[in-house]
Amino acid sequence: MLRCCDNSLYTGVTTDIERRVAEHNTSNKAAKYTRVRRPVALAYAEQQENRVLACKREYQLKQLTKREKEQLVSNQNSQYSRQQ
Repeated sequence: MLRCCDNSLYTGVTTDIERRVAEHNTSNKAAKYTRVRRPVALAYAEQQENRVLACKREYQLKQLTKREKEQLVSNQNSQYSRQQ
C-alpha cells in the first residue's frame, strides 16, 4: 500500500516493491491514480506465496474502509518499531 501526497492510500500487486515504488514516483508506467498524487511512499506491505493469492489479498484490501486500511498501516508500523 502506498501513501500518496494527498494522504490517500493506493493498493497494488508487484514482484519488486522497490522498483514499483520508484516507478510510481518517476515513470509513465505508474498507475494513473498515483501519477497525479506524487510523491508516494511505501506505507504497508505483505508477501504472498504466489500472484493468485496476492491478487485475492489485493481485492480484500481494496474492500476495506480508509479507517481499516489506516489501522493495518499503524499495526505494521508498531510491530516494526518493536522489532528494532
